[in-house]
Amino acid sequence: MSIPPKARYGFIPLLGTLLAFPPLASQAAFFEDSKATLRLKNFYINQDSRNERTTNTPRSEEWGQAFFLDYKSGFTEGVVGFGLDVYAQHAIRLDSGGRSGKAGIDRTPGTMFPLESNGKAKRDFGRLGITGKIRFSKTVAEIGTLMPKIPVLISNDGRLMPQMFRGAQVTSKELTDISFIAGKLEQSIERNSSDGDGLSIAGANSGPNARYSNEFYYGGADYKFNKDLLLQYYYGNLRDFYKQHFFGLTHKHQLPVGSLTTDLRYFYSDSDGENSSASGRARGYRSSGAPGSSGEVDNNLWSAMFTYNLGGHAFSAGYQKVTGNSDFPSINLGSGLSLHLITNAQLGKFNSAGEETWVLGHSYDFAALGIPGLKTKLVYFSGDDIDAVGSDRREWERNFRVDYTLQSGMLKGVGLTWMNAAWRGNDARDRDENRLVVNYSIPLL
Repeated sequence: MSIPPKARYGFIPLLGTLLAFPPLASQAAFFEDSKATLRLKNFYINQDSRNERTTNTPRSEEWGQAFFLDYKSGFTEGVVGFGLDVYAQHAIRLDSGGRSGKAGIDRTPGTMFPLESNGKAKRDFGRLGITGKIRFSKTVAEIGTLMPKIPVLISNDGRLMPQMFRGAQVTSKELTDISFIAGKLEQSIERNSSDGDGLSIAGANSGPNARYSNEFYYGGADYKFNKDLLLQYYYGNLRDFYKQHFFGLTHKHQLPVGSLTTDLRYFYSDSDGENSSASGRARGYRSSGAPGSSGEVDNNLWSAMFTYNLGGHAFSAGYQKVTGNSDFPSINLGSGLSLHLITNAQLGKFNSAGEETWVLGHSYDFAALGIPGLKTKLVYFSGDDIDAVGSDRREWERNFRVDYTLQSGMLKGVGLTWMNAAWRGNDARDRDENRLVVNYSIPLL
């Protein structure tokens, strides 16, 4: 089914019905267990795509301030409890030069703010998310605004505003050491938008023939076998695009000196609905992939990451391999995404058809030296064998990150982050990026 962007879907009347349950004011636990937080986020980003000047976007630069008011209620008393979460968000543009798509300019707006009709970034924008919830025993059902972070879908928070979704989900912890989750999503609210859009994948998410779906089903379970071993299985299905299975294993082994963590991941992805037929793909239900591929989703991805921890140090090494004719499929509207991959780098994702990637990293927590709150992380990714016309493509990326949280004084709790990345490929696309972030949270309730 092709769903146009900014369509409205059927869970909103259901949310109204949910919120029309007996008066909450008489339910003490609803208010006593409520929490409210005001979060402040100052975000600056610049990107230098030095070898892409022919696209008229050599450099993008943006700076903004966001305010987040998060309210999470408790549940009303009784066998079945009702609650309500509210997310009020507003972003103000501090700087965003140029006009998108304008020839002969030095810099353009990036991906932080919506654009006016003339290509300039808006001065500000906001959105309001509401989630109704019902609790029975150790099971909670939610409907409305969701920000899932599970292997088959991760809400992206790489800009000033986070990506949000509209839909419904159920989480359950009725069984000891096992947690379950299942849900359906209908819309995505992108990081630089106030509107809900239909869901799509790379290869079908742009142009006059773009195709969308309003049905993403997911479910899975985490099984904590013991304190050192976690087993996972998750399933995701974007109707008319793809079906995806995920299997994961994480194990921590104590050594005579330090500890070793093993992280194994496997994704199996196949076509669904319209993408399964040649006629459907001809109408635009296609996946990006290897040159000459049919556009049908056909992807296997497995990875292994090993991390050795000693004191404040963490040394990591990993390998990831992609097979099949399509790129790794995921919900992607072209404005940025996060993936549950060991190659979820700041700029690239290293998930192209045929690609194999080596990962090396080191992080350090300076609390081991008596400097709590200071952490650094350096990661290097090297990918090759990417299927391409003529010969295989290669790419590499280096990420460096510094985080510091002030521990005392008037500014205690203020978090400072610097993220720097350099990405290079043999297809004449080079990019450098810096992000500066300041976070601060103020508890209200």
